Parts: sequence; C-alpha cells; structure tokens
Amino acid sequence: QVQLVESGGGLVQAGGSLSLSCAVSGRTFSMYVARGWFRQAPGKEREFVAAISWSGARTDYGDSVKGRFTISRDNAKNTVFLQMNNLKPEDTAVYYCAAGTGIFERKADYCVCDWGQGTQVTVPS
Repeated sequence: QVQLVESGGGLVQAGGSLSLSCAVSGRTFSMYVARGWFRQAPGKEREFVAAISWSGARTDYGDSVKGRFTISRDNAKNTVFLQMNNLKPEDTAVYYCAAGTGIFERKADYCVCDWGQGTQVTVPS
C-alpha cells in the first residue's frame, strides 16, 4: 500500500508564498516514477499544476502557474515539493500530490497514479 501525505497548505494573502510537501511511503517501486501536483477548485475539474520526472531532469507546469510555481524532489527523502510564489485568488483550491505514470499528459484522467488526500490552499480576494 502506497501512502502520499501532503502538508503545507493554508491561508495566504495575494502576492504571498506557500510551500507544499508530499511524502511517499509504502510500495518501493513508486519511488521511481514521476511525481506531480494537481488542484481542484469547487465546481471545477481537477487541473494539472506541475510534474517532475524521477531524476528531476524534466519538469512541466500548467500555463496558469508557469513562472510562479516550482516543483522539486528529494529522492533520498521520498518527498516532492511545490514552491508557490506570487499567489493569486484563482490559485485557491485543494492541492493533490500524485505519483505514477501519465502525469506529464497534464490530465488527471490520464494519470495512473496514487493520490494524496489533498491540502487546502486559500488566497482571499
């Protein structure tokens, strides 16, 4: 059984920063797959945010976060991070960590993944 546990969400004013973390434990093979973040706002579909390959050599970002968010990983700690800067009210959502294949397809439906439980990020307008 694989477990993904997110942390670091919260409330932040527009223009501020937050850093999310996602630690993975369990089935060993999941340590060697791509990792990523998706988010879901009320009434909306789950949206791709960022992805990173196992080695960290390849990254990808959703158009709405490019230039503001940075994804990274520490394989020694089985943890992936999402640094979010210059946050905007439209970034308000539940952020989900994913580990698996298909993450770089940028669609949650294409992701054959294990998922975290989600962490809330709120940026008041």
